[in-house]
Amino acid sequence: MIYISELLLWTAFMISTFFLVFWMLVFIEQDTKTFYSRKKLTSFPFVSILVPAYNEEAHIEETLTKLAELDYPADKHEIIIINDGSKDRTEKKIKQFIAFSNKRNFILINQENKGKGAAMNEGLRKAKGDFFVCLDADSYPEKNILKKCLPYFEDPEVAIVLPLLKVSKTNTYLQKIQRVEYLINLFYKKLMSLLDCVHVSPGPFSIYRTEVIRKLGGFDEKNLVEDMEISLRVQKHQFKIVQSFDALVYTNAPKNYYGFYKQRNRWYKGSIINMIKYRSFLFNKKYGDFGFIQTPFVLLAGVLALTLIFITLYRIITPIYNLIIDLSYVKFDILTFLNNLVFNFNILDYNYLYLYLGIIVLSLGLTFIFLSHKYTYESGKQNKWSILFYLTLNATLLSFVWIGIAFDFLIGKIQKW
Repeated sequence: MIYISELLLWTAFMISTFFLVFWMLVFIEQDTKTFYSRKKLTSFPFVSILVPAYNEEAHIEETLTKLAELDYPADKHEIIIINDGSKDRTEKKIKQFIAFSNKRNFILINQENKGKGAAMNEGLRKAKGDFFVCLDADSYPEKNILKKCLPYFEDPEVAIVLPLLKVSKTNTYLQKIQRVEYLINLFYKKLMSLLDCVHVSPGPFSIYRTEVIRKLGGFDEKNLVEDMEISLRVQKHQFKIVQSFDALVYTNAPKNYYGFYKQRNRWYKGSIINMIKYRSFLFNKKYGDFGFIQTPFVLLAGVLALTLIFITLYRIITPIYNLIIDLSYVKFDILTFLNNLVFNFNILDYNYLYLYLGIIVLSLGLTFIFLSHKYTYESGKQNKWSILFYLTLNATLLSFVWIGIAFDFLIGKIQKW
């Protein structure tokens, strides 16, 4: 068994290091000026902003207020709020806001609870814009976001543009961890964008070319992560998805582990299901780097996570098991056992290979943390405690999510939206 764990550890290390080094080389080869667009919007195309909402009474007013303050001509955009059968006061708050603000370009659609994908499709059917936006009802953009993102669509092959997404509030340790995690993931996504490898367009203010999404049939209403599925469909038809670092949008992250677990369970489970659905990408030269780099990485992410969890549990449980066996020899007489316990530690017996591997992984990880802060307008010094929490706790938090996903697959549990 010890040899199997060693083999698995080495395999996980080699695969993880390969991807880390690959993306580091992508970064080194880039002119970092390409991280930001210097183009200005020369015309104002009509934009439809779709806000699907289900039981969002706590956030919907703030979101609509921010949308009302957008720096974009009022006659060139519309805000369509799709109330997906909310059971709280979401509908009432939306109506109150529209009546009080007297905004003519705010439209409310009420429908039975059908899920986010169905809500987006309903909004898409009513949308008049050349481009449309998906905005989660617990997120809000900066005023200039449309002026910053729309110039990317000058390239006719671009189907989706993504803003820089940050966590808005960090009142709990968990939210602090997620803030750092989001910054790292967005830095990765920018590198992926440079190689046309983006595989998911998050709900907070992703902008779509309306004509393309309609031709592709809209959103998959039965999919667990419809934003990922539509992104993979866009990739399949070889349109581009661009990650912008010019425009900012903020979202509310789960403040407790229950909400975090539910969110990540759905995200990662949906990722596995969708990557299996689109397995034709795998090592398919037609899709370039997306087929040879991104698809294998996403498919392997869960396997690597479960492998490392297995190794960690094995190395924790084995000494405990041996201790119990040793105690059984003295009939669990702990005092006798302790009196005969001999510590035989020699510094030369230490496995320095693991220390070496740990230093490599930590060094690469810290480098990406530094770069992600630098290029997302964040201060590493101000986030030092958040970074510490991320480094020490994030892997453990996610390990329980992956264990839960593995268990759900074993019993055939696939939750609805």
